[in-house]
Amino acid sequence: MSRDEQLKSRWETVVTILSNQFADGEILDLDAIIYLIGVQELGQFNKTFKKDEKVNLMHIAICRLLEPYGYYEFEFFDNDGWPHYKVKEQLPPLKAGEQSVLMKEAIVNYFLEKQLIE
Repeated sequence: MSRDEQLKSRWETVVTILSNQFADGEILDLDAIIYLIGVQELGQFNKTFKKDEKVNLMHIAICRLLEPYGYYEFEFFDNDGWPHYKVKEQLPPLKAGEQSVLMKEAIVNYFLEKQLIE
């Protein structure tokens, strides 16, 4: 199986698992999955988030997902338990499709690390 086929298969597995667990089988998009990862990383599961907090959750997720690629580094948790990251290296300019592939690959790697998928 080629690397692209493996990524596609693993991505579909992640989408299916999360869609069944959090959306009654309705297919979650990339942004929804990034949001869920942000909630997971924050660890405050029984809270209703305001709009600006939801944006911050997505930022947390993106930082966490791209940390293994050397773009971000975890710094500290603030007094409210929110993780903070610093930029280590600017992301290169990517086309929309390239951004999507990078994020899907990072999400698949995250769930491999968390042992949700194989």
